[in-house]
Amino acid sequence: MAENETLECITEHERILQEIESTDTACVGPTLRSVYDDQPNAHKRFMEKLDARIRNHDREIEKMCNFHHQGFVDAITELLKVRADAEKLMGQVTDTNRRLQEAGREVTAQTEEVIRCRIQQRNMATTVEKLQLCIPVLEMYSKLKEQLESKRYYAALKTMEQLEKVYIPRVSQYRFCQIMAENLPRLREEIKEISMSDLKDFLESIRKHSDKVGETAMRQAQQHRTFNSAVAKQTSIGHYAKPVYSLNGRTHSHSPNGLLMDDDVVDEEEADEEVLTAQDLVDFSPVYRCLHIYTVLGDRETFENYYRKQRKKQARLVLQPQANMHETVEGYRRYFNQIVGFFVVEDHILHATQGLVTRAFTDELWNMALSKIIAVLRTHSSYCDDPDLVLELKNLIVIFADTLQGYSFPVNRLFDLLFEVRDQYNETLLKKWALVFREIFELDNYSPIPVETEEEYKLVISRFPFHDAEIEKQDFPKKLPMSQSVPQIYTQVKEFIYASLKFSESLHRSSTEIDDMLRKSTNLLLTRTLSTCLQNLIKKPHIGLTELVQIIINTTHLEQACRYLEEFITNITNVSPETVHTTRLYGLSTFKDARHAAEGEIYTKLNQKIDEFIQLADYEWGMAESDGRASGYLMDLINFLRSTFQVFTHLPGKVAQTACMSACKHLSTSLMQMLLDTELKQISMGAIQQFNLDVIQCELFASSDPVPGFQGDTLQLAFIDLRQLLDLFMVWDWSTYLADYGQPTSKYLRVNPATALALLEKMKDTSKKNNIFSQFRKNDRDKQKLIETVVKQLRSLVNGMSS
Repeated sequence: MAENETLECITEHERILQEIESTDTACVGPTLRSVYDDQPNAHKRFMEKLDARIRNHDREIEKMCNFHHQGFVDAITELLKVRADAEKLMGQVTDTNRRLQEAGREVTAQTEEVIRCRIQQRNMATTVEKLQLCIPVLEMYSKLKEQLESKRYYAALKTMEQLEKVYIPRVSQYRFCQIMAENLPRLREEIKEISMSDLKDFLESIRKHSDKVGETAMRQAQQHRTFNSAVAKQTSIGHYAKPVYSLNGRTHSHSPNGLLMDDDVVDEEEADEEVLTAQDLVDFSPVYRCLHIYTVLGDRETFENYYRKQRKKQARLVLQPQANMHETVEGYRRYFNQIVGFFVVEDHILHATQGLVTRAFTDELWNMALSKIIAVLRTHSSYCDDPDLVLELKNLIVIFADTLQGYSFPVNRLFDLLFEVRDQYNETLLKKWALVFREIFELDNYSPIPVETEEEYKLVISRFPFHDAEIEKQDFPKKLPMSQSVPQIYTQVKEFIYASLKFSESLHRSSTEIDDMLRKSTNLLLTRTLSTCLQNLIKKPHIGLTELVQIIINTTHLEQACRYLEEFITNITNVSPETVHTTRLYGLSTFKDARHAAEGEIYTKLNQKIDEFIQLADYEWGMAESDGRASGYLMDLINFLRSTFQVFTHLPGKVAQTACMSACKHLSTSLMQMLLDTELKQISMGAIQQFNLDVIQCELFASSDPVPGFQGDTLQLAFIDLRQLLDLFMVWDWSTYLADYGQPTSKYLRVNPATALALLEKMKDTSKKNNIFSQFRKNDRDKQKLIETVVKQLRSLVNGMSS
């Protein structure tokens, strides 16, 4: 065991020594500490081992020194030999250096002079170089001043940019350049202010010139439309389109089939009239210059916002109409010219500049303007009562729309507005034609048209489609059944159709739509205007029976002429009347209604005339016996009726028969009311006899067939009530009346008990003045009792009817 421990200790000490030899000195501490951590005698044994190792190394060092000692001695001997040669060489070098210093002293002096000259030369070259750098700066700055003085601001800004980016940085260390650099922003601000002032002058200028620009654009658009209309008429040789107007340098041409005109024709047309552009009327250089200046200055957005804001303000001013604009067409024309001029300028700015205004901005302006324009036109057109002015307004709106449509502005809402203006136009036409119809009716003599010669006859039928074989066979002179107002009315209706057609031109509508518009407006003329005029005419107090008869005849012929008006419209529009959606003319119903109103007025006036004659009746109701002849007023009335019904023979249909029957019934009723008048208290038998004579004359008149067409004694039946009543009293056949009362075969079937009672009451002897029954009382008092009995029986019949 002891031996093993000794071996381990020796091995450990060997390892520690190897670590000490191979380890850095700074790390030897932990190794040495391990020596003391071992067994108690380990330190002593380690020291012994360390001493042995040291002695071992000393022996190795000694061996090495002994091995190299002879070489060291030989080296020292050689070095001592070289020292003598080195001292000799040192002397030679020192002598050589002395001689060189003496020889180079003159060269050194000349070299210093050369160095001084070279420094001067370098300074001069540097000065020239710096001056060459400064001279362009000064020249550019001088050029800048000249450009500012000559108001070439855009070029001046370019010069400033070159100065800042190219020239001044080369010589920025000099004070004068710093002054220049500090001065450039101030010059830029001055240029901005000056260019903004020019822009304001430009805006003021285009505001003043907008009217002229718009007038030129609309005139060229009108020439374009006129040219296209002329070309459209030459469809047999093809369709052509010519570029006509160009206010922004762009040509606008609308060709129906995409073909272009022959160059010779175009050149010939263009030679006739020079096409003006916006640049010919407005100097746009200020806005270009200002735009470029602000772009160069990096403030383009500010310029764009300012320009758009100002143009919006100007747009609002342009869209404000004058208060009296609706009074003349010139007011509308100035209004449209200003608006067109404004948007032509904006369109030019849109295409001539990049981004100053955008399509979205112009569309926004146009939509705002379009709404305002439509509102203004609605308001002011409603004040117009002259159809010619409304028509001129429509033409202006069409030209206005066509002009702006050429610049790609949407104008559909304007054409929609034209339909509203068309309604206004039709209203003004209707008012105008109402006055025309009224004047025609006032000047008409309501007599058949006399025709003396064939030329006069042809003249009449050329104005009105009248055809009658019987009248054509008659010799001259002859008369046409209608009065002079008929051809005049017919002609005026055609004139109205022409006037209405004028509004439909250039509305870009199909023939079917135009046909529909014409028919609807003509229907309004017939059913409203002409119908109202006829109704008012018929109701006028001074229109007598003769005039009413002629009015009925006139309306009959006008009614027959309606189909010719249909053909007239068809020939204008080339739209077949068989088309499904074709509107029919309502003239037939209009003239029928007017004729019925005239017939009713005839009946009314005839009855009024009968009443006037009845009021002239002056019966002596207490007369003892009749005069033996009919009353004068009744004979006059019958003569009046005879002459009147002779005129009625010209009336169509059963109008004359109806009028005659109505007159007889009214006469019968009036005579019956005269007998039964409550204010009439007493009637003598003589008055009854006289009244009977008058009724006989009425019956004779009815039986004389005053109007042909009555069958048998139809007209006499109008007086049957009077006849049976008078027969009852004249024959005094009360027993028969009372016995047969209520039977269909009664002789006095039409005599009402109340009527008989009322008349019998007037004939009773109720006073001493009753001459009728005085003779009865003298001759036979029993008759008085019979009358009283009849009265009682009649009253019982009346009471029985009421119960």
